[in-house]
Amino acid sequence: MEHEYDYLIVGGGMAADAAAKAIRAADATAGIGIVGAEAEAPYERPPLSKALWKGDKSLGSIDLGTAASGARLHLGRRVEALDRAARRVRDARGDSYRYRRLLLATGAMPRRLPLADDDRVIHFRTVDDYRRLRAHAVAGAHVAVIGGGFIGSELAASLAGVGCRVTMLFPARSIGSGRYPDGLATFLDDYFRARGVELLAGVKVVEGRTDDTGVELVLSDGRSLRVAAAVAGLGVTPNTALAAQAGLAVDDGVVVDAQLRSSDPNIWAAGDLANFFSPSLGRRLRVEHENAAVEMGGHAGRAMAGAGGEFTTLPYFYSDLFDLGYEAVGLLDARLQPVEDWSEPHRKGVVYYLDGGRVRGVLLWNVWGQVEAARTLIAQEGPFDAASLRGRIAHGD
Repeated sequence: MEHEYDYLIVGGGMAADAAAKAIRAADATAGIGIVGAEAEAPYERPPLSKALWKGDKSLGSIDLGTAASGARLHLGRRVEALDRAARRVRDARGDSYRYRRLLLATGAMPRRLPLADDDRVIHFRTVDDYRRLRAHAVAGAHVAVIGGGFIGSELAASLAGVGCRVTMLFPARSIGSGRYPDGLATFLDDYFRARGVELLAGVKVVEGRTDDTGVELVLSDGRSLRVAAAVAGLGVTPNTALAAQAGLAVDDGVVVDAQLRSSDPNIWAAGDLANFFSPSLGRRLRVEHENAAVEMGGHAGRAMAGAGGEFTTLPYFYSDLFDLGYEAVGLLDARLQPVEDWSEPHRKGVVYYLDGGRVRGVLLWNVWGQVEAARTLIAQEGPFDAASLRGRIAHGD
């Protein structure tokens, strides 16, 4: 079967939802199609490791209501070929979709362990992964969280919060290593331990096996660990296979211009997939967080409909870790010069990341409502130093 749309979106996540709604706002009569690999309609992704575990949201509440845009959803369909000359894509079932303008929003795929994904080994990314993990996350169950970064730390906190016995494994020396200043990283390790999370730093999973009762993990230091389930949060890589097959410019994602247009004038890219230039940072980057997906999806949708200018937003991201939380903008790289400004050490304050007198990143640790102030600071040339940054962004009450 062949379908035809004015605007076709490949990918069914948050960027796709934002793009469809933006297109509809700019073009009331256009035909919009969304082809997504997941069986679910577009949904909020952050609650999968945050609010759903706390009971703040239900599975039904995370649906984004994409159908209200009038877009036709083709779900459970994985696109495997893109013919740029014919302006047509084809899915794995043999259906094809013609387009006038195309948005690639295929997101990213989780990095994998040397273990097969099954009911008890979960490479965490989708709502189906959440359902599988939740089935094993009963009070007292021993769950291994593999990875000490963004998703790993959130999952460890969420699992401990529902009464699981949690062992967290990661190759670095601390949670968030390379992101936080040493003192904050040490504090965070102790904070997790105090809440019952066992930390195994400096190790990797080298192999493992599953059976009906659990998972046996073999670690790089020779130890073995028996758990009810293992969940991996090892970061992601952009889904560029379709773009590469079609001959688009690819370099750590699909390379896009200031309007988020790819090297093909009829194809845009947004979200986890897109490698864009940030005027504030003066460099290209790819951002794998909700705000980037929503902002870029909306901008790409408007641009496709002829209503978009240049994309200049520097996306932010946020996290919840037990009763701690933060928002962050720009580059959180401990190799830069961290300037710490605490109103309560490691509990409330701002960390600035300096490089040659310019602020490249801002960590708002339990400080809220200051994302725009952080963006403004990053866009300024400076020069700044530790003295001029103290108190620069208010910590609030």
